[in-house]
Amino acid sequence: MAQRPSVKGVADVVALIDGLGKITGRAQIIWFLVFGGLFLDAYSNAALSAGLGPMTTQMELTSTQVSILTATAPALAIIFNPLGGWLATRIGRVRPLLIAKVFALAGALLAAFAGDFTVVWLGRALVGVAYGIDFAVAMALLAEYTPAKLGGRLNLWQAVWYVATTSNLALALLFFNLDVGSDIWRWSVGSAAVVAVALLLSQALMLKESPTWLAGKGRLGESVINLDRIYGIKAVVGTPDAMTRIAAEAPVVGFRQTGLLFKGEYLPRTILSSVISLGQSMQYFAVGWYLPLISLTIFGESFEKATIGSMVFNAFGIAGGLLSAYFGRRLGLRLSSAAGFAGVFVALVAMGLTFEKVPMAVAFLLPVLFILCHSAGPGANGKSIAALSYSSDVRALGTGVTGMVGSFGSVAGLYVFPQIKDSLGLADTFLALSVVPLLGLITCLVIKWDPTKAASPDEVAGQDRDATAALSVTAG
Repeated sequence: MAQRPSVKGVADVVALIDGLGKITGRAQIIWFLVFGGLFLDAYSNAALSAGLGPMTTQMELTSTQVSILTATAPALAIIFNPLGGWLATRIGRVRPLLIAKVFALAGALLAAFAGDFTVVWLGRALVGVAYGIDFAVAMALLAEYTPAKLGGRLNLWQAVWYVATTSNLALALLFFNLDVGSDIWRWSVGSAAVVAVALLLSQALMLKESPTWLAGKGRLGESVINLDRIYGIKAVVGTPDAMTRIAAEAPVVGFRQTGLLFKGEYLPRTILSSVISLGQSMQYFAVGWYLPLISLTIFGESFEKATIGSMVFNAFGIAGGLLSAYFGRRLGLRLSSAAGFAGVFVALVAMGLTFEKVPMAVAFLLPVLFILCHSAGPGANGKSIAALSYSSDVRALGTGVTGMVGSFGSVAGLYVFPQIKDSLGLADTFLALSVVPLLGLITCLVIKWDPTKAASPDEVAGQDRDATAALSVTAG
């Protein structure tokens, strides 16, 4: 009978998970359930986007009110991304994910039954809380669930985002054909509550706490149990290593430790992941999120045509999201981000110079190029590169801070875009926005860090702390 491996700390847990050739069985179900939360985040965002026109008409909203509504969720994510990371660092990864589903459910129901602008806004505020917590924690948990050789799979969240968006658009089209009238936005927003309930129940039943996080807290017994529950890995508890002893005796990581992300080797990683996150969110929420409105301009003033056009655009987003895992594995997250930013820059400049001056086929292909380059490159990598760049003790904080920076971009895109569009027109707005991917491209070329080309941060941290402990013993 083969001897069971001994778990003495985080490095052992990471090595056991990294040793897996693939994710199967219960582990795969759990993996996709975490992705389900990202599906809900995208679905909730798309719900408002798809019904924005009818809602504006029914409630007689001003352009400022529309901007406030669309920017509310990402604005609150600025606060709740790092708060979610802080929670995940202190109380574990799973409980914050469940809390996020409760907020998403309440927000969807409140908005769906709202009678005025204020109540709709409160519903969107709750959705923003859920979005902020869920995204920060989910990416950290996925990074800890996934073997290093399969790290590119984290980029599939981008395909999930577009699948969710397309699903909500398809439902909006169904509600339109059921002749629900101007209340179509209520059905679209309210359907997110059904998704939230399903995820809340399934995640509560199936999710298991991250063995890596448990080991980092010195809870080796529970870590070993969850390795078995999730992956079927049979291990035993060993004598805690130096890293585990230090972690168990150290104060709980909190907001004060956020400064670690801006020191030493973490500084360029934080800058790179933050710029990618900021750039991709600003360009997406300024252009991609408004595809239904852009479709109206291209395909004519018809809700049905515009929605179908948006679904076609999003289909290319799904394709790009699936390709992002391939490009991330072949080129690395940094270079694939750089290539994507370059493509988006070209698309925006071309859209600005040719809008309403070229045949419909060309006008259609340019947004397609935008979506493909965005989703295959920085759109996916903005979240993944942060989740893979930090050791487990600060990973959730890292994804939270990066998500916070990305949310600034979302707010800027959602709030500023309608204002610029009203004053400059759509064509000049595209030209103005082209500076965003250009700056992202330059940053990716200047900073060379790529987690897919480097050793695991947890293993490096473990080696460093073991060396420090050994020196202390020798000195003593």
